[in-house]
Amino acid sequence: MGGKKKLSLKQMERVQDKKDEEDKKKKEKAGPPTKERKPLAILPPDVKSQKILGELKKMPVLTPYTVASRFNVRMSAAKDFLEQLEESGVVQLVSGSHNIKIYKPCD
Repeated sequence: MGGKKKLSLKQMERVQDKKDEEDKKKKEKAGPPTKERKPLAILPPDVKSQKILGELKKMPVLTPYTVASRFNVRMSAAKDFLEQLEESGVVQLVSGSHNIKIYKPCD
């Protein structure tokens, strides 16, 4: 019936050689290895640290995403961190909904 015919040994060798050459070219084109990702921290940074507060004051707008990416923490930890900063009076809530809250540093 139908179906693909079985290749001869010589034909199988040619197919395998082509695959090997393509794999070599792909490895050469790959370039430098990608940057290794660090696992995200679960705990937020220290609220009382002057270094962290100095970095926050440089940022014009604070969102959970910007804080999470800057300090390499999870989004939930960044949200909690911003809420703690608001309670202590370091940042001020500008706008927000149930999805996202936008803060600005207090002068």
